Amino acid sequence: MDNIIPKKIEFALVRERIQSQFRNLDLKDPSTWPGLPRFALFAAVVAVVVIVLWFVWLNGYDTDLESARAKEQVLREDYTKKLAQAVNLDALKKQREQVQQFVTQLEKQLPSKAEMDALLSDINQAGVGRSLQFDVFRPGQVVVKDYYAELPIALKVTGRYHDIGAFASDIANLSRIVTLNNLAVTPIKDGAVLSMEGTAKTFRYLDANEVAAQRKAPASAAAGGAKK
Repeated sequence: MDNIIPKKIEFALVRERIQSQFRNLDLKDPSTWPGLPRFALFAAVVAVVVIVLWFVWLNGYDTDLESARAKEQVLREDYTKKLAQAVNLDALKKQREQVQQFVTQLEKQLPSKAEMDALLSDINQAGVGRSLQFDVFRPGQVVVKDYYAELPIALKVTGRYHDIGAFASDIANLSRIVTLNNLAVTPIKDGAVLSMEGTAKTFRYLDANEVAAQRKAPASAAAGGAKK
């Protein structure tokens, strides 16, 4: 019992000394504080700074995390698309070959520049062969597209109904592509004879020089617009 009492007295004295350091502190001038209060204040300031920096860092980390998640989603979708393309690569190659073959077949049906006169003669002969009379057979201005040229031909023929129908069928069966457009059929001579008026359009592919000229035209136009 005698040993316990002195220990209690010592603890009371230590507590009193500690409490005494926190009494009558000048809050406007912490430099005058005793050592223990100054150390406590320093520890509190450090703790507040660490906590503030921690939350600021976490906020930036959350932003980076959301950005990374969004990027991950985009990469996943891109991977899925590319994986599907890779799986179907052989099928896509076969489709591409089929399309190229189809385009080649269509190109073969287009006459070259040198063959246009022969094609015009074929159209004329198709009408003459069906005993039709050509009132108008007038090739128009060539319209140049990206990879082909279009030649409209104004037509007006006169003949019997069945002969005109056979003529249209013959045009459709030509080895080269020819279309009949804007047709107007009117009866004459009590309906025994008909007059058919319209526009036949035929097409030809461009040669290498014409294709090169077509590709240069937009570039030249863009350059001229930029100078203005």
